[in-house]
Amino acid sequence: MINNEENEMEVPKILNLDDDFTLIKRFNEGDELAFKKLVNKHKEKVRNLVYLTVGNSNSIDDISQDVFITVYKSVGKFRFDAQFTTWLYKVTINKCKDHLRKVKLRSIFMPINDDEEELPASAEFNTNSDVSEIVQNAIRKLPDKLRIPLVLREIQEMSYQEIADSMQSEIGTVKSRIFRARENLKTYLKPYEKELIK
Repeated sequence: MINNEENEMEVPKILNLDDDFTLIKRFNEGDELAFKKLVNKHKEKVRNLVYLTVGNSNSIDDISQDVFITVYKSVGKFRFDAQFTTWLYKVTINKCKDHLRKVKLRSIFMPINDDEEELPASAEFNTNSDVSEIVQNAIRKLPDKLRIPLVLREIQEMSYQEIADSMQSEIGTVKSRIFRARENLKTYLKPYEKELIK
């Protein structure tokens, strides 16, 4: 009787066969199909986060694949003291930051084409674009430290605590950055008020 109670207490968060914790435990026990289910369950969320963070559709698949390769190699070390998505988004954010860092380094060494005309700032947006595209473009204009917590909060619908854990920041810092991101967005979107309220 005591053994049964102890076994029940070992996995209090497991809800069903497709629960994240259950899939992780099954994978750690050798069930490769469990990892495929885990990937299928979360791949679109990861892709969306990559797209909105990096802003380059050509890199989405590569970065997303890199995220799940890292998860595959490291999930055995996962501690069941927080949601799997919190850890998954932490991995995703780090991969996005690595990518952005490489892009910035490459741009330093790229030759400048004097013949290339610089587009005016207003050309970055197409006033005929749909609302979703206008907002996504505005989000991409935010600096990384503001864009990432905003995306996690507004699009991935994570709590402030989950965002803080994913970004390894204080909750106060997260709230402040999200507030600043929203204020910046208002400024970026002001020229498109008519498009947004249609």
